[in-house]
Amino acid sequence: MGSPPMIDGAFARWLADRAGQALVELRAELGFADAGALKSAGDKVSHDLIRSELAKWRPGDAVLSEEDEGSRLVGAVGGVSRLTADRVWIIDPLDGTREFSEPGRSDWAVHVALWARNAPSPHGLVAGAVGLPAQHRVLATDYPPAYPPMTVEAATSGARTLRLAASRSRPPAFLTALADDVGAQLVPMGSAGAKIAAVVTGDVDAYIHAGGQYEWDSAAPIAVATATGLHASRIDGSALRYNEADPRLPDLLVCRKDLASRLLAALQRHSG
Repeated sequence: MGSPPMIDGAFARWLADRAGQALVELRAELGFADAGALKSAGDKVSHDLIRSELAKWRPGDAVLSEEDEGSRLVGAVGGVSRLTADRVWIIDPLDGTREFSEPGRSDWAVHVALWARNAPSPHGLVAGAVGLPAQHRVLATDYPPAYPPMTVEAATSGARTLRLAASRSRPPAFLTALADDVGAQLVPMGSAGAKIAAVVTGDVDAYIHAGGQYEWDSAAPIAVATATGLHASRIDGSALRYNEADPRLPDLLVCRKDLASRLLAALQRHSG
């Protein structure tokens, strides 16, 4: 595919697209008879491709990856410590391995994000891309999607049924009560990237998660969501922060800005 673009947002898009294509080809080659083998192969193929390209084209940058346990540590990995580096790529080579291993599912993703020490925002994310290979698209910060439009029903009526993206396997215990409180419908989906992408595109109104995630689960989707103009925060309203010593980032809210105060108030009532 030749040399990648040098601008970071376009580079993130290029990298997520390349890894996504490799995953689609792997899925077709291996099939779905052995889900465990397909998951393991997918993680490895995407991780190896992304790390190889980062080493080639961004050799001075640090990396935090789900598939590289050493990169989670605060010490140097490959000669670059992520906690002292000025630039850190936060990657999830295959977000939604369960969905990747199931035929017909398209709610899995590739996450590529860049954190920078001199970033103007509290989260520190300056570029990112979410590849949705089975949906044949990449959402990225070089050309962020337009702010999701309100539905005709929402624009012309005071009442609206909110659609909240929810984990297929690990939804927060309080989410059903919260949905009832705000009159929302829960929409189960796979990967965090696919759920935040659904908010970005307007397919759902919000995504709420609590109970455990890591920085790589949300960095790239949050970079795209905030570039689009959406609200993104912890469920208590505080800022999301990345490249921390402990990469756990257990909860978040992503939604339209006009819904943020309503959902944060509901979260205060229900999240304990």
